[in-house]
Amino acid sequence: MTITILMLMGGRSSEHEVSLSSARGVMEALDPDQFAVVPVLIHPSGTWTHDDRPVTLSAGSDGRGVLIDLDGGPTTAIDVVFPVLHGPFGEDGAIQGLCEMIGVPYVGAGVAASAIGMDKALFKSIARQHGLPVADAVLVTSVSWANDDSAIQVAVGAMGYPVFVKPARLGSSVGISRVAAPDELDAAVTVALRFDDKVLIEQAIVGQEIEVGILGDAELVVSPPGQIQYGADWYDYQTKYESGRAELQIPADLPEEVTQRVQELAAAAYRSIGCEGMGRIDGFVTPDGGVIISELNTIPGFTPTSAYPSLMAAAGISYPELVARLVGSAIARAERERTLRR
Repeated sequence: MTITILMLMGGRSSEHEVSLSSARGVMEALDPDQFAVVPVLIHPSGTWTHDDRPVTLSAGSDGRGVLIDLDGGPTTAIDVVFPVLHGPFGEDGAIQGLCEMIGVPYVGAGVAASAIGMDKALFKSIARQHGLPVADAVLVTSVSWANDDSAIQVAVGAMGYPVFVKPARLGSSVGISRVAAPDELDAAVTVALRFDDKVLIEQAIVGQEIEVGILGDAELVVSPPGQIQYGADWYDYQTKYESGRAELQIPADLPEEVTQRVQELAAAAYRSIGCEGMGRIDGFVTPDGGVIISELNTIPGFTPTSAYPSLMAAAGISYPELVARLVGSAIARAERERTLRR
């Protein structure tokens, strides 16, 4: 039986274009003999379209969703939603909550894990509670910065420069600045507050920048760590997405005991927020062999050359098998949850 997948792409966040590239990669990897893909573009305005016609998703029968043509065209039954959306309004629990309300299976982490993974400050707090090593940081809001920026300056000074200033709930290095001295802090916070009213000022970590891919629910497939190599001062948006500016070396050049520690901590971070389906954990290995967990991406990049599919390939799972397993995991979770009395 062919499974009909609603592929959600684009989205309202500043990562709209990255999402489109990821979605193309997923659609090319899905076996047409097993899956029928219905692509839906979410425009920056929030409008949903399929074949340039406005559509919406509603509850159907027997655990399926229904894609409704708002201009009166035919409806389409949907078995699974595959949200290939990065950033707010897609990776943060918003789409996941909609799917829960409708009762249609969806790929990836649930509402709570998606929201926590998106919020770097909240993720860092939970990671600390679970004893995971994270970088020092100072949390800033638009209100606290306006009312008491001098106290924040003192706190950051005690932490030490350089620091990175980043929107707490955004990805792809959008709105992030590297700050080398106190006189640069105000401008960097101002930039970050344009994207989010919650900002992290985080201690810069010296070391190898690493990423680990994870697939699964109760049982996890944890990839070998990959090491990001680039010539820029730091891993900014252009370095991430412009061809030839960065390279992911898999496996990372690490001693065996450090590799094992990285994988153990990545899995612990994944479980700490109740993540399901997939995730990419980013972090650092310091010169003395210490490991720092930085963040967890619940919908990582999915272009054929993105880190996540490459990491999972190194774990022995091809791109077509990866996306097929994610769809199967979504269906299995939905079947389990239908047995719950709520």
